[in-house]
Amino acid sequence: MAPKRFFTLIFNSLFLLLSASAQPAPQTARQALLEMFFSKTPGTFQKHLPQATRAALRKSGAAPGTSMLDGFSAMVSQLSARGQQLQTFEVGPTLMLIEDSQAHTKFEITVERDDLRGDEDEIELSFHGYKDGETQTAGAKVRLTFTMKQEAGSWQLNEVMVAVGVSLTDPALLKAMATGFKTTSTGSSQISASAPPAMAGMSAANEASAVGGIRTLNTAEVSYAATYPERGFTCALSELGGMGGGGGPNEHKAMLIDPRLAGGKKNGYVFAFSGCDGNPASRYSVSAAPADPSSGTRAFCSDESAVVRFSPDGRAESCLSAGKPMQ
Repeated sequence: MAPKRFFTLIFNSLFLLLSASAQPAPQTARQALLEMFFSKTPGTFQKHLPQATRAALRKSGAAPGTSMLDGFSAMVSQLSARGQQLQTFEVGPTLMLIEDSQAHTKFEITVERDDLRGDEDEIELSFHGYKDGETQTAGAKVRLTFTMKQEAGSWQLNEVMVAVGVSLTDPALLKAMATGFKTTSTGSSQISASAPPAMAGMSAANEASAVGGIRTLNTAEVSYAATYPERGFTCALSELGGMGGGGGPNEHKAMLIDPRLAGGKKNGYVFAFSGCDGNPASRYSVSAAPADPSSGTRAFCSDESAVVRFSPDGRAESCLSAGKPMQ
C-alpha cells in the first residue's frame, strides 16, 4: 500500500472514531424531567408532553408551558434576590435544592426511586423542608411519581401519581392519642386529657391533615406564581381551585388544589391567606386554625419560605406572629 494512501486511511479512521466519541449521550428520563420543569427555553415544557396531549391542548386553544416556563424563570430570580439559591442535579439522591442563607432554611426534592425498564422510567420524588438544620416534617409525607415513556426518540411525561401519607408512628400523633388533648380556657367547654382515645386520635389526624394542607398550598402558590408571573402569589383560595368547573385553567381558577381546600375548610380546619404584598405579589402568609376545640389544639401557618410553623393555642394570629417551626 502506498504511504499516502496508508496515511489517508489512518486519518479517516481517526476522524470517524473521534466523531463517534464526540456524539452526546442520549438524554435520560431524569434529564428530560428537569428540562421540562426548569429549562428557560420556550417550548421545552410541551416538548416532553405526549403527542396526543399536545394535540388536545392545541384544539383547546391553550398554550401549554410557555407562561409556566417564563414564570418559573421569574420565580428563580425572585428567590435569588432574597438570598435563595436553586440547584438541580442530573444524578445522585437530590433532584432540586433551594437554600435561603438569610433565613437558614432549605427545601429539597429527593429521588426516592428511579426504575428504568426498557422505554419506561418511573421516578418517585419526596419533599423535605429544613430550618436551622432541623427537619420540618410532621408525619405527613407527600410523594410524586412521574412515569416517563420514550416516544419518537424523546422522553415524554406519560403519567403523574400523587400519594399523601400520614405516619401512624409520628411522635406528635402518638402523644395526642396517648394523652388526649387540652384547650385553653376561652369560656367555651373544654375537652380534657380524659377525652376518649378515638376523639384524641381524630384531633391528631385533623392536625396532620392541616399540615398537609399547608404544604399543598405552599406548592400551589409556587406553581401559581410561576404560571402567572404578572400576578405573583395570590391571597384568594378560590384562584388556586376551580377543579370540575369546566374549561381550562387561568389566573382566576388555576386548578391546583381540591374543591374542599379551595373552599377554605377541610377536616375541621379553616384555611386563610394574608399578606400578599406587591404587584406582582412576592410574599404571602397562609394559616390553618381549628374550626372548634374538638377539631384540633394547634394552629399551623407558613409563608413563601415554605417553613411550616405551629402555635399551641390554636390561634392563626399567634402562629403568624410567633409560631414555632415544626420539629
